[in-house]
This record gives sequence, structure tokens and C-alpha cells, in this order.
Amino acid sequence: MTCAQAREYTAVFLPLIEATPDDRHLVIAPPFTAISTMAEAVRGSRLELSSQNVHWEDEGAFTAEVSPTMLIEHQVQYAIVGHSEPRKYFSESDEQINLRARSAQAHGLVPIVCVGESDEQRERGEAERVIRRQVEQGLEGTDPERLVVAYEPIWAIGTGKTCQATEANRICGLIRGWVGSSELIIQYGGSVKPGNIDELMAMSDIDGVLVGGASLDPESFARIANYQIS
Repeated sequence: MTCAQAREYTAVFLPLIEATPDDRHLVIAPPFTAISTMAEAVRGSRLELSSQNVHWEDEGAFTAEVSPTMLIEHQVQYAIVGHSEPRKYFSESDEQINLRARSAQAHGLVPIVCVGESDEQRERGEAERVIRRQVEQGLEGTDPERLVVAYEPIWAIGTGKTCQATEANRICGLIRGWVGSSELIIQYGGSVKPGNIDELMAMSDIDGVLVGGASLDPESFARIANYQIS
């Protein structure tokens, strides 16, 4: 979104989450250009900010990258790292993702570390091996109590294919076991929408969701934030 669109979005969204239970953390990740605008628009509200990435150095010759200190200046509290799109389109390695996550934690940001397998990897029966490698290499040297892991199966993003809630829960449970921390927060991301949020959040090992396209509509995102478990 542009800065103008971000202001319009926030004006509609904030009233829709006034009654959302206090124990739910609501975080939005605008593009870098709209972070400052969004920070001003949400000031004094419960909505927290994340960046869509973060570099691992405070300063230096890293044109086009954004440092953690730049983000903190704009009240950013979280940073997404290892999202499937940078992994796919910009060939981000697990080593780079780990550097980003460790740098984020060192500066007081909470990294949201994304992991997930492609359609081809799942078809070959390699899903668990791929995800475990991403978890072990991506989280090396980090504090599991100060991060979020987001399981986003690449094959279920914008493809029309759906990861069943029970399968998403199974993978999230495996991740929890591999990390060995009961305090670890694990999200699911992959075609999350108002129609499946209640079922997803009823699962035992899914603590939250990483929302893509459905978050672009404030009413849709508010319904997700206001999920109901019967």
C-alpha cells in the first residue's frame, strides 16, 4: 500500500478491533515506505508494527537494505525474516535468515521466522526434512522465547490448494518438538481467510496466523483477528 492507502486502511481497521480480546497480539507489516505513516496512524492503539524484512548489520555498504536501528526509530517491534518470496525470488539462504533473526533479537525486535516447503518438495516426501533444516539453521543461536516461527507451506499460498488444519497443526507440533520450547509461538500462514480461521485457531499447536492477501481488506482482517472458537 501507499502511505495514503495505509492511512485509509487504518482508519477503517482500528474501530473493528476495539472489542478484540486483550490477550491477542495484533501486528501489521506494511512496506518500508509506509512504516512511518502507519506508526503515526496507530499511535496509542493496540496495533503493533512489523517490517517485512531486516538486515543483519547496523550500518555499512548494503544498498537497498534496512537496518534494525532504522526500524526501531519508527516504533517497529517485529521483523519478518525468511518469507517464502525472498527465499524464492532473491535466493535468501538459511544462513542469511539466521543472521537477520539474530540481529533482530540483539536489537530488541521479535523476529517472525518463516519456514515451509514447496509443492515439489512435498510431493517427493521431503517436507519434514526441508522444514527441520530451515528451523535448525534459521534459529541457531536465537532465544526461542523471543521469536515467532511461522509455518507457511509455499504450495498453499495463492495456488488454490489448501493445507488442511489438521496437517498444519501436525507440522506446527513437529516444529515445537524440534525447537524444544513449550513457550515458542508458532503461527500458520497459507491462504488464511475468514472462512477457515476458526478451525485453524482451534488446533492445539497453532498459536496464531500469518495472513497474506486476506489482510489487505480491513474487514476481512478484522474477522480473522476476531476469530471464534466454539
